[in-house]
Amino acid sequence: MAERPGHDYKFGIEEEFFLAAARSRGAPRKSIQTFHDAAKRLGSVERELLENQVEICSKPTANVEEARVALSDLRDELQATAREHGLKLFAAGTHPTAVWSVQKETDKPRYRGMMDDLQITGRRSVVAGMHVHVEVPRPEARVDIMRRIYPYLPLLLALSTSSPFYNRRRTGLHGYRLRAYAELPRTGLPELFDDADDYSRYVRVMTATGAVIDPTYFWWHIRPSTRYPTLELRVADSCTRLDDTLTVAQLYRCLVRLLSRRPDIQAGLTGTSRGFVMENLWRAERDGTGASLIDEAAERTVTVVEAVDVLLDLVAEDAAALGGVDSYRSHRTMAARVTTAA
Repeated sequence: MAERPGHDYKFGIEEEFFLAAARSRGAPRKSIQTFHDAAKRLGSVERELLENQVEICSKPTANVEEARVALSDLRDELQATAREHGLKLFAAGTHPTAVWSVQKETDKPRYRGMMDDLQITGRRSVVAGMHVHVEVPRPEARVDIMRRIYPYLPLLLALSTSSPFYNRRRTGLHGYRLRAYAELPRTGLPELFDDADDYSRYVRVMTATGAVIDPTYFWWHIRPSTRYPTLELRVADSCTRLDDTLTVAQLYRCLVRLLSRRPDIQAGLTGTSRGFVMENLWRAERDGTGASLIDEAAERTVTVVEAVDVLLDLVAEDAAALGGVDSYRSHRTMAARVTTAA
């Protein structure tokens, strides 16, 4: 699985946001269709499952600053549009003031179909995430890379946690989003697929039996994209600070490159390994950057700061190749401070 010479691991970021009424700071009670009509004209803006959600997308790029400018501009333009319609735009993994039972679904065929299928679990899914697509040199290698990246997902989640509230209540967790999202089917950590053929069989049977329309209905923490030659990270909360969004995205991008060129890393994962990942995901949800994570190889726990230091040393070559050397300081700073969930 040698790395293809000259491959630049282009990436794109999707950020989901919530809307609140400017005066009450609560979830909008009236229809906000006029806002969505105006937002659509900005370009790179999409609707989400609920009416009080909206998403922006950066175009594929290999340049971090290009992504920063694009997302910053979209955030500013969308915030200005929200103000014009008496709304506030904000990034968080859950909406702190929204009551799930009164939220309106987006009136689109896909979302109507999802709500009909999901019923109460869909209506309770008042959550927002940040997704990162990274292009993989050999698309057929994505399932192998996906499997071997599992142990690093709790760390990426810990760095992004921004969802301490749900249904107007403090949950006691730094990242409640994935707890709420787990009510939906086909979420969480994917199975330990043997290889690309094993995954293809899963997709074939699931679609042939009508379990899903297509693989976009697999809402896992990470998944191969059906539209692009990318591996899509989905575990992260929507980050309040744009710097945090880019930091998590760059760390994930470095990881994809590392695992692409180093097939030996995390090659021997077992069901027990997956169990440790599940435990670490819970610890990240509960304590964010204050979590202690299980190091399977050392059979001890490590702090998030320690885990970040080890990982940054591991991806040093990849950070240098992708132009991310200067981000070392921001990764360590991010790990050492509390997230916006605190």
